[in-house]
Amino acid sequence: MKPTVNPVISDDILASLNEGLYVCDKDRTITYWSKAAERITGWRSDEVVGRRCSDNVLAHVDKDGRRLRGEEFCPLHRSMLTDKASGTPLIVFGLTSKGPRLPMAVSVAPIHDAAGQVVGGVETFHDFSETYANLMRAKRIQTLSMDYELPQDNRVEFRTFYLPHDMVGGDYYAIHQLDSDHYGFLLADVMGHGVAAALYTMHLSSLWERYSATLVNPEVFAGHLNRELCKIVKDESFSTALCGVLDVVRKSMRITSAGAPPLILFKADGSTDVIELPGWPFGVSADADYDMVEFNCAAEDRILMFSDGAIEIQDAKGQLLEAEGLLSILKSQGYPQIPIDIKTLHEALLLYSNEIKLNDDLSFVEIRFS
Repeated sequence: MKPTVNPVISDDILASLNEGLYVCDKDRTITYWSKAAERITGWRSDEVVGRRCSDNVLAHVDKDGRRLRGEEFCPLHRSMLTDKASGTPLIVFGLTSKGPRLPMAVSVAPIHDAAGQVVGGVETFHDFSETYANLMRAKRIQTLSMDYELPQDNRVEFRTFYLPHDMVGGDYYAIHQLDSDHYGFLLADVMGHGVAAALYTMHLSSLWERYSATLVNPEVFAGHLNRELCKIVKDESFSTALCGVLDVVRKSMRITSAGAPPLILFKADGSTDVIELPGWPFGVSADADYDMVEFNCAAEDRILMFSDGAIEIQDAKGQLLEAEGLLSILKSQGYPQIPIDIKTLHEALLLYSNEIKLNDDLSFVEIRFS
């Protein structure tokens, strides 16, 4: 006779796993805390069960330093709100009973009743310390390869904002002074995110150093990058990008797009233009031709460029945010009179989405003529 398998998973079985586990109701009150969770964090079940996540006993923060005792950035809350399980583990830092924060990889999922209604959530987690240490080394190396030093010029102001999806990301930007009156720039979004995409940004950095002098003709620069990147990419695009040159005397911009999102021009008179630019993504075809578009600006005009992650966001109905939606969010936050606050903007983008977290890196480059 074939033996039956007991479907009940006991706490002893859960304790034997590497994963800690806890359950909460829709009010985020913790109702179960496994022995494995005790072992990993040092917190006993009787110290945790009955308390709400927002009581902050674990004092979770995310990789960007945001406290997760609120709602919008809490993965478990987002899981219950969107009725979705996380696709890949998320990195959070939780307070242990001995004090230091522990990097943890967490996965979350909603819990349903017999009628299919969300009644709570479950989170599993494990110690991520070793992998986190390696990712921090990779982040330091990537930071050295990226050009974060912005030029200083009283005729024009540059501002940048960058939030990688993971510890390291696949967005890349650089701005260099070509001569006394011209600045070249590149904003690129490598396909994917994480370690593999980060490695590709380092290759972009080397190509930037090699070819940035050719940005006086942005279409020529784009052609160089495309041919070089086609050598290492097979059957898929490598990245989207905007590249160009800024003339601070004439207050003009010459720009070339490689399949990048449109840019937004905020004029001093309060009007806005969403400027669409055609172009093939880098890595599609070594024979691709690139065009250059030129437009003029005025004093106090602002140019805002951004990576795909800022607009390729879907709501619960599958509606994409797109550039017009981003523009609406920015205006609701007082931009351009009030400078961009990347964390506030990130929260608004997450609120629009139907995801536990945004699915891509987030980068902005702002240029303002004085």
